[in-house]
Amino acid sequence: MSSTATSLPSAAATGSGHLSFEGVSMTYADGTEAVRDVSFTVSPGEFVTIVGPSGCGKSTLLKNASGLVPHSRGRIGVDPTSLGYVFQDATLLPWRTVQGNVELLAELHEIGKSDRAKLAADAIALVGLRGFEDKYPRALSGGMRMRCSLARSLVMKPKVFLFDEPFGALDEITRERLNDELLALFQREGFASLFITHSLYEAVFLSTRVLVMSARPGRIVGDFAVPFPYPRSPELRFDPRFSELAGQVSHALRGAHL
Repeated sequence: MSSTATSLPSAAATGSGHLSFEGVSMTYADGTEAVRDVSFTVSPGEFVTIVGPSGCGKSTLLKNASGLVPHSRGRIGVDPTSLGYVFQDATLLPWRTVQGNVELLAELHEIGKSDRAKLAADAIALVGLRGFEDKYPRALSGGMRMRCSLARSLVMKPKVFLFDEPFGALDEITRERLNDELLALFQREGFASLFITHSLYEAVFLSTRVLVMSARPGRIVGDFAVPFPYPRSPELRFDPRFSELAGQVSHALRGAHL
């Protein structure tokens, strides 16, 4: 990491579930400029989704926030000890059961066996996998594997969640059902969420705000507040106001490709 990039938690971020990007830029070692001068904040109780052209740096921002890939310039404010990350793939260990996979992070944090078993049982119940604790990943559907991945992150009760297109590989019906379940979890747990997707309808349905990124190097070129209150009924997807907002985001996204 260069001397101009910082990722230390700010006073606002530490312990509060706050995530902020201030003038963040990222250039890879081969000279590829992925993102440029990105600034926005995700506060507790906000669900912020980013959409943008392929290759615009959406996932790079999540990797920067998590510390997996150091950014080049700017500042990221987040408490790294209270961060959950759900990847595009469920990334489950095939030799571990659902219970074993969900316990993994607690085990790595050296939480005692009985305590981590209780934490895992609570998380498994939250995502609707009770009764599947002894199943291996090969016996689960795609949607169930993503639930297991989410439960694994929930065990440590993070205040900020990073979601990197977690439902992108699922069929539409399963995806919509998991959208509904994720929103229920979001309302119950109150974490701050930064979500990446290629689906405009998913973005509008889930979010309090939708950000649009330009083509690489990615910059924020649109910021749309989503006015619909929670809880959100599945029927919201057929509301003319929903379609109108999705159309506005789509228009901004078409411009972002230029």
